[in-house]
Amino acid sequence: MKRILIFSTSYSPLWGGAEIALKEITDRLKSEDFCFDMVTMRHDKALPKFEKFGKINVYRISSSKLLFPFSGYFKALSLHRKNKYDIAWSMMAGRNGFAALFFKSTYSKVKFLLTLQEGDRLSYPKERAGMLWFLVGGSFKRIFTKADSIQVISKYLETWARDMGYKGEMEVVPNGADIEKFQTTKHRTQIEELKKELGIEDGEKVIITTGRLVEKNAVEDIVRALTFLPDNYKLLIAGTGELFYELRKLTDELQLTKRVLFVGHIEHGELPKYLHISDVFVRPSLSEGLGISFIEAMAAGVPVIATEVGGITDFLKDPSNPSGQAPTGLFCGVHDPRGISEKTELLMGDNTLRENIIKNAQAMVKDTYDWNLITKDMKEKVFDKLNIRKNILIATGIFPPDIGGPATYSKLLLDKLPKHNLNVEVLSFGEVRRLPKIIRHIAYFFKVLDRGRRADIIYAQDPVSV
Repeated sequence: MKRILIFSTSYSPLWGGAEIALKEITDRLKSEDFCFDMVTMRHDKALPKFEKFGKINVYRISSSKLLFPFSGYFKALSLHRKNKYDIAWSMMAGRNGFAALFFKSTYSKVKFLLTLQEGDRLSYPKERAGMLWFLVGGSFKRIFTKADSIQVISKYLETWARDMGYKGEMEVVPNGADIEKFQTTKHRTQIEELKKELGIEDGEKVIITTGRLVEKNAVEDIVRALTFLPDNYKLLIAGTGELFYELRKLTDELQLTKRVLFVGHIEHGELPKYLHISDVFVRPSLSEGLGISFIEAMAAGVPVIATEVGGITDFLKDPSNPSGQAPTGLFCGVHDPRGISEKTELLMGDNTLRENIIKNAQAMVKDTYDWNLITKDMKEKVFDKLNIRKNILIATGIFPPDIGGPATYSKLLLDKLPKHNLNVEVLSFGEVRRLPKIIRHIAYFFKVLDRGRRADIIYAQDPVSV
């Protein structure tokens, strides 16, 4: 049995794409094969400090977000003394990643798995740190470079991991949807009752958007799009967030109060019935790692309009795409309310296009984004491979831009070995060459001693300098 410790700043009852992924994947893995513990924040004192939620033992700690890298790390140390984990799994970089990095630095033989689910623009960590980035930027990149394996949910995030310096093997395993839950049509009576409850009349068209009310989701653009649409179109906003009052104020200013329905937080299990009363799903994101809400809408048979940003391009193919792939949705421009309205009317006016998009999207979700398939990939491509992956430290006298045989050979090993399920790190004598003689050899020895703690194999390229 593999014991896995998860680092996540949030979990039940605060659900986002990352938290849903954790539950869906862990629930489907066999208990005799895996045991999951989690360190997370206790956002509300009413929440228990410990509970068994699904197949995860959830340990909540009272901590501010700022201090979670440290409080999460110390809690992990305490748990590891009792449970001896095989894998430390950080759900996203940032604070979770720092806690996992500190843990990895202490227990170098425990494998460090980093999952990237970030939906904000990739410059966000640097922007948030501001002037402190020159102090924490290097440490943030170490979250990537010290990971034994990285799993990403989109090709967009794969590029980011490479930009952050990760050179090892990487797996693209996306988020998904519970096909059965979202495709099962609710009884007609339930649909009519919900419509009546929300004040939706016969003949009215419903645009739905789900997710956090934050800048990146650009809900304001959907509200403004209503001004270009006939009066029988209503917008259903399912979600909460920091922009709630601003959006309320905007609907008043645009005299759309009766056409915009704020339904607040919807429990994930209740979401399908809200999708089933809707005609179009819209989220004109400014950035997106993948977007589980889009996948769920597609599974429910609701055509999707989205922006051509981030990981959305992995699954949404517009009819105009040059590859000729079957269309699975429509693209609109960023900050383009009129464009949103035009694409909405296109979907509602062209029934052949609408039905074609719905059919293609549902087939794609079934073939690629079913949680059962995703869980199988996580087990076989990530957890199983991670447990057998070896760490190699290459100790070399020279390394590019230095010129010479050992430099060229070491660079070749660094490029090729990760493709064969091996983690490779290079330690060049050039890092200490400027120090005085004897001292530089002592300094290099301690560097090898430090980094060698994490290595299964140390490969020396030179019998003298290294």
